[in-house]
Amino acid sequence: MAIQSGSEFFKATQAGVADFELRRKLDNATGRHFEHAAAVRSEFLPFDAEREIARRIKQDAIGRLDQLLIQLKERLEVNGFKVFVAGDAKMARDYIIELAHARGVTRVVKGKSMTTEEIELNPALQQAGIEPIETDLGEYIVQLRGEKPSHIITPAIHLSKEDIGKTFSDRLNIAYTPQPEQLTAVARERLRSIFLTAEMGITGVNFAIAETGTLVLVENEGNGRMSSTLPETLVALMGIEKVIPRLDDLPHFLEILARTSTGQKLTCYTNFINGPRRDGDADGPHEVHVVMLDNGRSAMLADPVLREALYCLRCGACLNVCPVYRRIGGHAYGVTYSGPIGSIVSPSLFGSAAAQLPFASTLCGACRDICPVSIDIPRLLLHLRWKENLGIGAPRVEFPGEVARSRNGMRRFARMARWPRLIRLALLVGAFVARPFAREGYLRWIPGPFKSWTRGRDFPALRGH
Repeated sequence: MAIQSGSEFFKATQAGVADFELRRKLDNATGRHFEHAAAVRSEFLPFDAEREIARRIKQDAIGRLDQLLIQLKERLEVNGFKVFVAGDAKMARDYIIELAHARGVTRVVKGKSMTTEEIELNPALQQAGIEPIETDLGEYIVQLRGEKPSHIITPAIHLSKEDIGKTFSDRLNIAYTPQPEQLTAVARERLRSIFLTAEMGITGVNFAIAETGTLVLVENEGNGRMSSTLPETLVALMGIEKVIPRLDDLPHFLEILARTSTGQKLTCYTNFINGPRRDGDADGPHEVHVVMLDNGRSAMLADPVLREALYCLRCGACLNVCPVYRRIGGHAYGVTYSGPIGSIVSPSLFGSAAAQLPFASTLCGACRDICPVSIDIPRLLLHLRWKENLGIGAPRVEFPGEVARSRNGMRRFARMARWPRLIRLALLVGAFVARPFAREGYLRWIPGPFKSWTRGRDFPALRGH
């Protein structure tokens, strides 16, 4: 992965804020997600109780992750899976490519998986002479455009139907149309033949049940089911944090996952994979390989504060309510996982490429309030800021002078904040000085070292009391 410097990140955020069309698309799409989620949550009275149960299950699973992974591996192998444990992204890529070459694979179909994006599997497959085809509609669209996903669950959230129509016209040589139904029909027609001819399927894993050795995939389009049943060989790539103890635990997650992420009562397809095709089965792969991926997760586990981030279900809800994400979009983050949760997990997964991300937050707490397992995201962001300031963990990155000055200013403010009377006096002076610049209770522009605060938004005028 190309390392993004601090200055590149801040240039990307400035470009995102200045792109009013992007902001319009993001506001529309994330707003719809949030409204749908709020509606179905309000109808489901046990939501808070289910959320608390799901959190306790994840807390238990992460607390004894080593035991559960051993149990899961044993059960998977009993069920006929072949299991490979990958310490890092390269190990996972190499295993999948060697397997594909050994089976004579020239084309793979991929169900939606952010973990394959994390290990940059598609470029590696292409370099190895293997054609990867994304089959989730959003992933298929961004693949046609040569882009990365902009959202954990809605990869093409940054695009309008007109953008997609032009992409299909340019890449698939069809007449331009912005009609979603027609565009979906074109994608379905193109992908159907690919499903039938691909020799290997690759999917992610939403949950892995240690008790039974079962992989669970949840999705809305059926592409995960087609990818996991039609090809002769299936590879399921899972982060080690995906394990849960018991089959009885699963319904608690299914009750809250779709309600939080897409505003549905339940996803359209919930797939249970219990092993390769057995005698008498009508379909299914002849062999199934499970790649358990660490890639920095053990480092998160070793941190008693940061390990809470491993509870994440990758629902994407925190992105939908984040004022930073909704202004700059996912591509500005420069790594696979964007938004509040991406700002937490990415420094451990990608090192210095993401060291600046914990600072890309207002700490408003909306992400914590909407999280289906109640991860205290602001607390984890502050913890990572503290570690980065002390030079603990990922190598430090060079920040632009403007940000360095901001940090020095915050240090001075921290010293001044120890004196409440001084703070009150400073607020009174600030309110008096800013009064001529205020319009309808807001400051459109603040001069001097605080000018960045009004670069992308209006600032509430200070009150002199």
